Amino acid sequence: MKMLLDTHALLWYVLDDGRMGRAACEAIEAVGSQVLVSPASYWEIAIKISLGKYALKGAYGEFWKRAIGGNGFEILPIDIRHTEKLIEMPYRNHRDPFDRLLVAQVLVEKIALVSADENLDQYEVQRIW
Repeated sequence: MKMLLDTHALLWYVLDDGRMGRAACEAIEAVGSQVLVSPASYWEIAIKISLGKYALKGAYGEFWKRAIGGNGFEILPIDIRHTEKLIEMPYRNHRDPFDRLLVAQVLVEKIALVSADENLDQYEVQRIW
C-alpha cells in the first residue's frame, strides 16, 4: 500500500511515541508498503522549531536522515498538480495550510493518509489510524 505520513504520524512513528495508532503502525510496517513523506512536514517542523514550539534531540539534518532514510521512507515532492488541487478544496473548518497540502497530495496521487486527525475525513481521504 502506498501512503503519506502526516507530520504528527511521522514524528510519533520515528520517535516511537505511544500515541501512534496500531493500524497505522501495521500499515507502515507491512511488507510491500511504500511510505512517503511530504516536504510540507519538514517545513512545518522547521517552522515550529524556529518559533520555540518544538525541539528535537540532536541535529535537525541528522533527525531527517534517520527519519526518512533510516526507515526506508521516500519523499513525495510537492508538484504543481498538488497546489492546483488546493484551489478547489473547500476550507470548511480545517484551515491548517500544512494539512491542506498533505490532503491535496493524497487526493491527487490517490494514496492513503496516515493521520490521527479525524477532521481530515471531511476531504474524503483514505485515512489510516
